[in-house]
Order: sequence, then C-alpha cells, then structure tokens
Amino acid sequence: MRKTLLERVCRFSEGRGWLGLLLIVAVFAGLTIHAQAQDQEDPPGRVARLGYMEGSVSFQPAGVDDWVQAVPNRPMTTGDKLWADQNSRAEVQLGSATIDLGPNTGISFLNLDDNTTQIQLSAGSINVRVWDLDANNDFEIDTANQAFSVQAPGRYRLDASENGDYTVVTIREGQGESIGNGQSYTMRAGQRFTLSGTTALNAEVDQIGPPDDFDNWSDRRDARYQDSPSARYCDRRVVGFEDLDNNGDWSSTPEYGDAWFPRVDPGWAPYHEGHWAWIDPWGWTWVDNEPWGYAPFHYGRWANIDGRWGWIPGPMQVRPVYAPALVAFVGVGAVAGGTVAWFPLGPREVYVPSYHVSEAYVNRVNITNTTVNTTVVRNVYNTTIVNNNTTVNNVTYVNRNVRGAVTAVPQHAFATAQPVARAAVAVNARQLSSAPIGVRAAVTPDRQAVLGAHANTAGHVAAPPRAVVSRTVIAKQAPPPPAPSFAARQQALAQHPGQPVPRQELAKLRAATAPAAEPRVKVAPPAKPATPTPAPNRPGNQPANARPGANPPANAHPAPSNQPGANNRPAQPNPAGPPPRNERPQPGYRPEPNATQPNRPGANPATPSARPEPNQPETNRPEPNNRPEQPAPPPSRNERPTQPEYRPQPNQPEPNRPEANRPEPAPPSESPARTGHPPTEPANNRYSEQPNTRPSAPPRNEPPRTPAPAPQRSDRPPAAESRPAPQQRPPAKPAPEKKPEKKDQKEEKK
Repeated sequence: MRKTLLERVCRFSEGRGWLGLLLIVAVFAGLTIHAQAQDQEDPPGRVARLGYMEGSVSFQPAGVDDWVQAVPNRPMTTGDKLWADQNSRAEVQLGSATIDLGPNTGISFLNLDDNTTQIQLSAGSINVRVWDLDANNDFEIDTANQAFSVQAPGRYRLDASENGDYTVVTIREGQGESIGNGQSYTMRAGQRFTLSGTTALNAEVDQIGPPDDFDNWSDRRDARYQDSPSARYCDRRVVGFEDLDNNGDWSSTPEYGDAWFPRVDPGWAPYHEGHWAWIDPWGWTWVDNEPWGYAPFHYGRWANIDGRWGWIPGPMQVRPVYAPALVAFVGVGAVAGGTVAWFPLGPREVYVPSYHVSEAYVNRVNITNTTVNTTVVRNVYNTTIVNNNTTVNNVTYVNRNVRGAVTAVPQHAFATAQPVARAAVAVNARQLSSAPIGVRAAVTPDRQAVLGAHANTAGHVAAPPRAVVSRTVIAKQAPPPPAPSFAARQQALAQHPGQPVPRQELAKLRAATAPAAEPRVKVAPPAKPATPTPAPNRPGNQPANARPGANPPANAHPAPSNQPGANNRPAQPNPAGPPPRNERPQPGYRPEPNATQPNRPGANPATPSARPEPNQPETNRPEPNNRPEQPAPPPSRNERPTQPEYRPQPNQPEPNRPEANRPEPAPPSESPARTGHPPTEPANNRYSEQPNTRPSAPPRNEPPRTPAPAPQRSDRPPAAESRPAPQQRPPAKPAPEKKPEKKDQKEEKK
C-alpha cells in the first residue's frame, strides 16, 4: 500500500521541478514516520530463558518488589532480576548466547531486544558464552565501576565484588572493551584485567590461569549446545533446542518433513503441563513444566501424526521470533461457566498476537516459525488486527477436533498462575465445536500471575543484600527507563482484559506515577584509551587460580590484587615494617600484635596493602631477596671502619658496620608514603647504600645484633691480639693502605 502511494506521488510530481521533489520527500518522510510508529509498538523478537538451576535461585519480575522461587523455562526480559544464593548456580539462555551464574551472584536485564543485550552484574561471578554476534548488535555487561562491551563471539568471565569497588574481566576467547571514568581498556583473549576504584579506574593486566570448578561446569553446559544433534533440524538460535536431544526423537514425516516426538505418557497433549503467567509486553505467556518445554511452546507448530504429538520447527537459517504461546483460544477466551480453553496451532496456521503489533511483526513471527504464505498472513492481519476483531473467521484449525487437544481451566485458576494439569476441567464437546475462535484470553491478570507459579514463596526465599540490589552501575549506553509498576497498570489492564497496556499509555503512566529510579544507571563519560599496569609478581610462584581475581572457586568471591579503591589510603603497618613480597622475615623483624601484614594469608582484608598511585609503575620496589634492614648502630668515636667504601653522610652518626656481607638497604627514595611502612629512625638519620653487596642468609630466629661497647684508646689490647685478620676483597677493589696503622703500633711497642 505504501509502495503504491509513493509510485502515484512520483508520477504526479513529474515535470513539476523542485515542488514535485519537495512533495516526494514529504510523503516519503510521512510514510517512514508511520512505519516507525508501528514498529515502536512491536515487542522484541528475542527473550531470555531461565533454563537450568542448582540450589536456591530467586527471581524478581519487572514491576514488582517481591522475590520468589525461580521457575525453569520462565521467559525473562527487560527489568527482570535473578539471584543465585550460596552454593547455587543457574543458566540463562538467549539463543545466541548463554549466561551462567555462580554462587552469590545477582544479575538483571537493563535492556533486552532484537539488537541489544545489556546486563547488570550487581555482585558475584558470571560466565558468558557468545555464540553469535551480528554487526549491529550490542552486548554489554555493566558493574559498579565499569561497562564491558563484547566485541566478538567468545568466552568471557566477569567477577564483581560485593562492595562494588572492583571488577575482574577474564577473556578466554574473543575481544572486548571496558570503559569507566573517562578511560577505556581494550582486552584480548588470554588476558585478565582487574579494574579497581570507583572515582578513578585503575587496571592491572595479567595472564589467565587454568579454569576452576565454575568454569568447568560452564564448559560442560556449553558442550550440550555445541554437540547437540537437534541442530541438524532447527536453527541454533531457537532457545532451548539442545534440551530436545535426550527427551525425544527426530523422525521424518511425509506431510511436514522433520518432526520431533517427545517421550511422554499416553494421553499427553501440548500446553497442558504448566501454567499461564503475565509477562509484559506480550501478556499471557505459557510456562511449561518439562525440562525440554521451552522451544516447542514458543517456536514452531504442533501436529498430531498417527495419534502422536510431534513438534515441527520453523525454517532453518532464519532468525526465529519468540512468541508467548502459539495457541488459539476457544470462545474468545471464555466458555460457559467462566472457563478459559485453548489448543495448539498446527502447521501453516497463522498466529495472531493479542498485543499491539505491526503488520511486519505478524509476518515475521509466522514465517520464521512455520511454512505459511505471506498473503495468508496479510489477510488475517487486515481482517483481525486492523479491524480490531476478537475472533478469527473462516479458518479451519486442524488441532481443534483432535481428542485431548483442547485444555480448559476455571478463569480464576488461569488469572492466578495455578498449575493447569491440576486445575483442568472437562468441557462439553458440543460447546467447543460451536464456540468462536479468539485471538486472546480476555482475562485480567492478578498479581500472582506476574510472580508465577511460586507466588506463595514471596518473602520466604533468599534475596540479595539491599545494597547489591540498589547499587548504581556504570553503563556505556543508557537503557530504557523502567516501566511503571504492575500496581500502576492494573486499572488500565482491567479496561482491556487480556491485552497489555500500549507503550504510549505506559509512558503517560510512568510520568504520572514517577516510579523509583531503579535500576540506577550512570552513563560513562567519553573515554580515552588507557594503558593497564602489568600485574605484580605473586608470592611463592602462586598458581594463577589462587591469585586474587583469577577465576576464584565457585563458592568464594574473588579478591582484588592489592588494589584499594581510588579513595582508600593504604593502612600503616607496625613500625618495624613488614617484609616485602617474596621474602622471609629477617631476624630483627617482629610484628606487633594484631598488626596488619599485607600480602600474607590471613591478613585483615579491610586493610589494603600499599601500592603505587593509579597508572604508575612501582619503580622503587626492592628486587626479590634484596631486603632493606634497619640501620646498624654507629661505631665508637676514633674507631676506624673495616670497610674502605664506607663514607658517613653529613650530620649522621656512623653506624657500627657488620662484616663484609651485609644486606643492602632500600634506596633513599623508598619513602613511607610509597611503601606504607613508617620510618624506623628520625628523618635526619639516613643511611647510605652499599653497592655490590649481597645479603647473607642469617639463621632464623637469631636475636638482633647489638653493638659492642666502644673501648677507650687507653684500654686498647695489644696489637698482636687486636689486629684483625686480613679480609679477602673482590679483585676489582684494591686493598686499603695499612702503613699508618703499622707505624703507630711500632711506636707503641717502643
């Protein structure tokens, strides 16, 4: 229709110069705006599925404040939150990606549509496997101090601290970018970035270590997707197709081609074992109980073949479009006695959505899920949706008269998400045969329908800490504003039973009710490329898995690698000063009781160890085994030093030198502010470096050396006893002159 109108305008504008061109531009712009207005009403063709759970997993639907026990096969979309408690795990599937949650992990969808996946990681660990990433698609994971963008298919892991001061990004395959506070870091396969701080984003880069238990669990889940035989029969972007492998069999049929037959009990029928939930913006949505019960109920069609129900998938190599439930309702949603009845759509039958959609959407949702003529789709759209009819006329449905295909429940059970198999009632066959076919269930949802089948668990399940739920996160792109609460929409839903509130009315409700600003999102400012700091050496050749932030065990949170927040100052250790990393304590070092010792097991986690300022290398750190030592006491006056290299500094007492092999002290530039160690002497008592010396290995637990009392010249012992044995020195250094000393000794003998 739009094409015909545009052709007429073009013919009319021929020979009219710039006026005709102006008319063409105006008409084309009007048609474009009209098409965009229609497309804005269309819901996304992609949702997430809660596919697998272990332990205690809680779920909070968008628009409500209660946490309930999660239900497998629950479709998830923008605004939904998920929490895996301690010793628990979960898997969320997107068709083109999977998201695995470790223990004590919370995520929510800031945005999820056909081109955008934006996830908030509030705390914990997730493994993300991106199988397919189109050029116009954005995949973003936001935490408290950064926004990570996936730039290629691959395997990614993100660990976010519970207090929100650091994020660890590990890239096993692929490439990505983190931004925050005006800085951006490009990350590649084989790298692990520890991003610390909130007001200034500091990055440490290190090589990844071997996978831990959580990574291995994710790999086993991914193998089901990679090795699935069902990928030969349906597109891999059909969410949950891999669950068909162990629960049914594929077989070729003469009329419909390849079909999948589930292994079920006799008398089983589709859309019978599960419940109805209200999920915006689609409305009434089927949630099946079977572990394989997702793909066959949101994609494709069902057919009864020789007395067995078989599922026929849509065309291969076509991006499938999600549908909330591919059924037709009997009696415009209600039959005699206040019951609601439905049956599954068969192959080549047109699905008519109950929500506001464009003609293009109706075409996509049908031709991607079954083999159907587009002309038939357009006719149904014009006669039903355009004319605002609630019934479908002149259509023969093959499954309507199949024995056991129609399922009915009381209206109250339907509206409150009660299990269908338990609430199902028998319906008179004569009523079913004469009742009209409707496009929607004209039932106003109850709040229980939003919470789902486990609505009675509200307030009785594990939930994330309040600080985690309300945490502000950094985002690269601004997500859509949160929708009004379900309570604010109930009055509008009652006016049009069974039909979601249109987006334009939702915008008005949002402005009138002023919903809470959750999720709290701060868009990152424009970023400039920054260079990460190489991670420091770990003590004792520590394996990568044991390093902070390096793929921590599944039952533990990762810890940052020596990284205080940007506004945290390093705590001051005891005056004696702890030993540097990679070193054993020297004999003179005795830690004070309850003193904090950074970088040692059991150290107080609340006290971060010293580290250089962000983006500055640690230039003044002593090398391993070059341990600074407290200055030795000065020698007595009139006593000559045994080392010729020694030269006392001005205004400084002369220390009592030990034998030749004395550990060399730290450079003078190693100030307390840099190392976090307070000085052991007053500021004006400095000692100089001793070059070309190496520390000896003193026996452990040896008491500190104390200076001998300085004898007077008059009490000096005989020269034969007091003269020290000659010391061997390196060949490069000449022996010191001893002649003046010998002359004095001869005069003394005389």
